Amino acid sequence: MSDINIVLIEPEIPQNTGNIARTCAATGASLHLVEPMGFKVDDRKLKRAGLDYWHSLDITYYKDINDFFERNKGEEFYYFTTKAPQCYSSVTYPKRVFLVFGKETKGLPEELLYNNRERCVRMPMRETLRSLNLSNTVAIAVYEAFRQRGFEGLEEAGQLTQYEW
Repeated sequence: MSDINIVLIEPEIPQNTGNIARTCAATGASLHLVEPMGFKVDDRKLKRAGLDYWHSLDITYYKDINDFFERNKGEEFYYFTTKAPQCYSSVTYPKRVFLVFGKETKGLPEELLYNNRERCVRMPMRETLRSLNLSNTVAIAVYEAFRQRGFEGLEEAGQLTQYEW
């Protein structure tokens, strides 16, 4: 299991989850999927969005939110929500962290947010819009956590195929 963990509580859209799975595979972040989900894991849209990265994923499934919290007692969680008072980039994420995201249509339960308000963060955006796409939000969040660690474990420089830099 990675030190950076992405948690999707009741994801609904297979393409979003597939894109998030690809981000997790590319960064080495672990993916945690909490049921019920709005699709089956063998959904072709999910597989297509994740391309051929499924074999590179560290993925754990949970029967519900209670199962998730029971199996991850003592961990540090940060909750991403449009309702949070603080910006995601104003937080220093601990070495081992769980970045928690809610379902696309409703987000995370308000009781969970209220009971963990000091760990709730948001992406800044215009007040007239509801939210960013879930897979985009996860990508921003996971790269912020890696940025704070100096992109430890990730390859920062690429190479051209026909030329030398």
